[in-house]
Amino acid sequence: MRKIILDTETTGIDPKQGHRLVEIGAIELQGRTITDRHFHVYLNPEREVDAEAEAVHGLSYERLKKEPKFAEVVEKFLAFIDGAELIIHNAPFDLGFLNAELARLGRPALSNAVTDTLKVAREMHPGKKNSLDALCARYEIDNSQRTFHGALLDSALLAEVYLAFTRGQHSLLEEPANEDPNLRRVLDPNRTPLRIVYPNEHELAAHALQLQDIAKASKGKCLWHILVPPEIEDATQPT
Repeated sequence: MRKIILDTETTGIDPKQGHRLVEIGAIELQGRTITDRHFHVYLNPEREVDAEAEAVHGLSYERLKKEPKFAEVVEKFLAFIDGAELIIHNAPFDLGFLNAELARLGRPALSNAVTDTLKVAREMHPGKKNSLDALCARYEIDNSQRTFHGALLDSALLAEVYLAFTRGQHSLLEEPANEDPNLRRVLDPNRTPLRIVYPNEHELAAHALQLQDIAKASKGKCLWHILVPPEIEDATQPT
């Protein structure tokens, strides 16, 4: 399926309080390739921009009031995303604003398939930061130009993050493609059971001594003992 990486910027955080879109950025992805097709527009929100929002994206109402209104670009926008799966980071936020703008024009809400990369990131990296900046750092994606949030720049970064997520898959919903024959063998349920090699007494003694040295150096328990208490470690050893 054709995919569109999409991001928006807004006047505030809640469309139910009358906040509006100020920018839409979207990039096309065909297979594993980012194409040269994109959609980008600044919008006249017909209202002031909250100071907190302006601090994030740098767009003031003074800067935006000469831009087109959403009603003037809606046809081009809908044509660009028609039939595509939308890839959005924190999708409920962006979809909430897009559908609010469509509702103002008496139009139905978007019906595209949607993948929320924030939800996926939280499942893949539980307990870790999963903002776009954090994911760029984790996947070694250069975001040095991101001094302000910008819908088109953020879409480009999210496209790179999405490709890093999928790593050879065409979708986050697919099973991984196991090109390595050794990996296929490991995953084969009919494979010969793997041989488990347990440490001998000398290796266990050396391991315990090393942990003691670490504990002394850190003036307390070492991280191994915090994560794997001795009683659990002992229970994993062969009898």
